[in-house]
Formats: sequence, structure tokens, C-alpha cells
Amino acid sequence: MWDPGPGFSKAARRLHCFCLILALGSFVWGYNVGVLASVLAHPGFKDTLEELDAPQSGLITAIYYLGSWLSYVFLAHPLADRFGRRYAAVAGMSVTCIGQALQVGASRPSAFAMVIAGRIIGGLGSAIISTSVPLYQSEVAPPRQRGRLVVMNHIGFVAGLASGFWVGYAMTFWNDERGQSAGWRCSLAVSFIPAFFFLIALPFMHESPRWLVEHGKPEKALKTLQFYREGYYTPEEIKTELAEIERSVDTFKVSGLTWLSLLTDRSLFARMWRAAVLQFMAQMCGATAMKYYLPTLFKALGLGYRLSLLAGGIESTLKIGCTVIEMLIIDKVGRRLTLAAGAAVMAFALMINGALPLAYPNNTNRAADYICIIFIFVYSLGYSLGFGPAAWVYGSEIFPTAVRARGLSLAASGGAIGSIVVAQIWPVGIANLGSKVYFFFMAVNLVCVPIIYLLYPETKGRPLEDMDVLFGGSPGSSAENLLGEQGDHARSRV
Repeated sequence: MWDPGPGFSKAARRLHCFCLILALGSFVWGYNVGVLASVLAHPGFKDTLEELDAPQSGLITAIYYLGSWLSYVFLAHPLADRFGRRYAAVAGMSVTCIGQALQVGASRPSAFAMVIAGRIIGGLGSAIISTSVPLYQSEVAPPRQRGRLVVMNHIGFVAGLASGFWVGYAMTFWNDERGQSAGWRCSLAVSFIPAFFFLIALPFMHESPRWLVEHGKPEKALKTLQFYREGYYTPEEIKTELAEIERSVDTFKVSGLTWLSLLTDRSLFARMWRAAVLQFMAQMCGATAMKYYLPTLFKALGLGYRLSLLAGGIESTLKIGCTVIEMLIIDKVGRRLTLAAGAAVMAFALMINGALPLAYPNNTNRAADYICIIFIFVYSLGYSLGFGPAAWVYGSEIFPTAVRARGLSLAASGGAIGSIVVAQIWPVGIANLGSKVYFFFMAVNLVCVPIIYLLYPETKGRPLEDMDVLFGGSPGSSAENLLGEQGDHARSRV
């Protein structure tokens, strides 16, 4: 088992630095999600867009995920497969910045149209980042630490989410005439800073060894593995890992698999629908609404505008700590337990937030309001220990090399569909049903628990090349059956 130990080997230092740099991409993605909550509530933004109603607010939120869905289906996987994981992420960040610039520059009389266009373009770019980064991480990480290192991607996301809330909160103190008109624009523009460092750093990093082998560059793949395994793995073990990757890639080239195989091959379809449903559940649990409408939810519980943003910043910051905990435990307790336990915790928190406002309407009981606020934090705990990081970990590791980018992208499109649904349901549901809308999402989370336990095999600790055995791989598609088995010792270290 790979363990940096007291000496903290070169492999450990390099892998963690590598994942931290990649996490900047997810930081920008998370920041753009988090900051919108304060932007939607900012007086200057409302004035520029001339007072949005609930359907328009929902459209601004949901249209982002339409862009994401289009990118997941048509752009993300071709870019990652053709140009590599690095340059796909660079392209995604560049597109995201263009979308953000359109939103920053939105002005009358076409302000609403510019924001909508910027949101669509931003969704296109973020989708590329959100798939290429965990794909990149999963293909470089050793199997026993793959969960931990891929979760660092989600830590970047929640750190960006928290930063978005804190910047929005800080802008409430810029309350002169200039701040009222430009504060929301500055909030959006802050994301250009981490985006710049991401774009500068990524071209200097090593490409995924699996992508390099797939494109006929085994020498460069070996150098990458040596760079990220030095100090712990022996040269023979590194060569064994490279041979295993080559064997897996050769197998799927011989098999003639294409992206259509994700729908026609029994073993691949078993992975495809599981990954897509998992991403769908990860959004239908209510997470999209909590990210975008959190200040509005706090205001409904009696907090003022500024205090609502402060509470949102605290809640998002606590998610960072929860995700760090998830990073430390996911390779020990497994993906399935964290997913199911997280869904159960979220269901209970949503039940409390649905029931207490019905029992004590119109903020007549301050204690009940405070309990609801506490359980919004509990909900965040459940999400950060479950669906938030684990859905991406699971989806990034179950597909074979030849169709991994396509599989993860198509699976993520399920999450985009879930986000579109939730972004439309939540504001309209709150406006018409009040707290009863929480019961819908509570039911979704309760249904997720048996689905996860009954239908999702555990993947912790397995090499990427060994996933066939979990999903009913046929003799024609199994690397082991076509090209022979590796020794048990080699497999445990690769």
C-alpha cells in the first residue's frame, strides 16, 4: 500500500501539488456557483436587470446547466480524447472566462440577454473542467489513494463555493453609490485571478499516462509515471504499471469499442447508467438549490440580507472541512457507504426544514427558525460526505481507458439534467408551496439509499484496469481474459 509516511516521498509531494493545481480549476467552477447567490440578491444586479421574478431567477440558474449538458454530450469528451486532459481543461477555463466576462459587462438594455449568454457559455466551459480534471486525477493517482486525490478536486470546488459567499458578503460593506452599481460586477470578476494561475500552470504539467499510451507515446507515459511514483515505487513496479496500462489500452483497441459501445455493450452500459443516475441523484438531492438560493433560504428564516450572506459563507466554509474528512475516509470506508450515509443525513435535515415552518409559520418561533438553520448546516455535512465528492470519484474510475472521457462526460450530463430540474422547481416551489417543497427532496434522498446499496458495487482499492469484474465484463472485453493476468503483488501496487 502506497503511504507517504514520515518522509513524505517525492511521489506524495508531487501528486498532492499536482492535484492542488488542478483543484484551482474546480475552485473557479465552485466560485462561479457560490458568488451567484449573492449576485442574485445584490441591489445593483436587481436594478440592472430590473427586478427579476422567480421564473427569471430560475432561468438564470438553470440555463447554466443547459450549457453544461450540451458540453458534456458534445464537447467535453472529444476535447479530452483528442487534445489530452490538460489542454481540455485549459480550453474549458478559457471558455468559462469568456462567459464570466459577458456577465461582468452586462448592461441595459440587453443586460438580461448578456447574463443568459454568459451563463450558457460559462456552463459550456465549466463542464469541460468538471470532467477533465477528475479524469486527469484518477488516471495519475495510485488505486489505493485514488479516492483521496480525486476528492481534492471537490475540496477545490467547495473552497471556491465558500470564497464566492465571502466575497459576496464583503461587497455588502461597499454600500456607497459606486458599490451599489459595481459591487456585483467585482464579485464576478474575482474569478479571473485563480483562472489566470490555472491557465499558466497547466501546460507545464505532465499529461495523463493513460492518454499518452492511447496515443502512441509510451516513452512519455513512462516519464510521467516515474515523475509521480519516484521515491516509493521501484523501477520494476513502474514498468509493471505501464505494461498494465498498455495491455488495457491494446485490449480495447482490439475490441473495436466506440462511444456507442457505452450503450450497446452490456458491461459498459452497466457502468454508464449507474454513473449517469448517480450524477442525477447528486443534483436531485437538492444540492443545486442549496448552492444558489442559500441566502434566500436564510432570509426566509428571519436573517437579514448581510447576515444571510455571512451564514452562507460559514456554511460553505464548513463544507471544506467536511470534504477533507471525506478525503481521509473514502479509501477506507468505501464509496457506497459514504454515498448512502450522506443521503440519509440529508433526508433527515430536509424533513426538519419542511416540518418546523409548517408547525410555526411566519417566523413565530425563533427557536424553530434557528433549528432549521442548524439543519441546513447538517444537510451540507451529508452532501460533503456523500454525493458531493463521491459521485465524481465513482464516475471517474469505473470506465475503461478507451471510453473513460466519453463515459464520464455522458454521465455528468445526467447531473446537468438534474440541476436544470432542481433550479426550476426550487424557486417556484418555495414561492407556491413554502417549506413543503423540502419534503419532495427528502423523498428523493430516502429513495437514493436503497438504490445505492442494491445497485452500486464497491470500487475502493481496485486498479482502473480491474473494473470489468464488478460490472459483468464479457470475455471479449476483459483485459485479463484477452491478454493474461498480472501477478497479485503487481496489481496491489499499480
